[in-house]
Amino acid sequence: MQSETALGLGHFLSQSDAVGRTLLVVLLLMSIATWVLMALKGLAQARRRKRGDRFLDLFWNAGTLDQVRHELQTHGAHDPFSHLAAHALHASGHHARHGAMRLADAGTASEFITRTMRKVLDEETLQMERGLTLMATVGATAPFVGLFGTVWGVYHALVAIGMSGAGTLDKVAGPVGEALIMTGLGLAVAIPAVVAYNAFTRANRVLAAQLDGFAYELHSFLTLGEAPGAAAAQAEGGARLRRIDTSNTAAA
Repeated sequence: MQSETALGLGHFLSQSDAVGRTLLVVLLLMSIATWVLMALKGLAQARRRKRGDRFLDLFWNAGTLDQVRHELQTHGAHDPFSHLAAHALHASGHHARHGAMRLADAGTASEFITRTMRKVLDEETLQMERGLTLMATVGATAPFVGLFGTVWGVYHALVAIGMSGAGTLDKVAGPVGEALIMTGLGLAVAIPAVVAYNAFTRANRVLAAQLDGFAYELHSFLTLGEAPGAAAAQAEGGARLRRIDTSNTAAA
């Protein structure tokens, strides 16, 4: 009679064949990839948020858009907000200098800036979503990989019991219970992947909404020289809103 201490993961691995061990390696690789990706995306997200807050503080405290452009030329764009602003400012200056000389520049300045900003927003969305497909795949497939390992282990355990002719409870429950380890491992791999995927997806959705709002305001500054709704607010006698000087930017 097998002792209880003889049963467990070690005994299961020693009794499993190449298929069972391959499935275990696959689950291990899935787990490693998930945790590494979680760490990298978590650090990148924290760095992106910190740099974005710093740039937005600089942007809203700048006196003119030309000051923002000079800051971007000096220190570069290292976050989605500064990346969007740099391309929008460049598009505004490019259209002011050259007009619609090519099909790529066709349309008014407002339309050209809108197309440029939309392209940048799409690029940033793709960048933020990088790696999420892997997390979603791990979260969706790891339980089934573990279940396959369990079914395979139960099959071999039952075959071995049938060949030995011993059908007592202790001979059946031990091997079958060991086979369930693979299902547990599959769930242990899938749960962190699903939680991380949902967390990163929500954070990306929030950042995308913030980028859209910033893009709308930046477009208004570049095309109208003032914040959205400033003219209506002044016409109604509301609080005065400071205009942003775009003349230097357009001539640059």
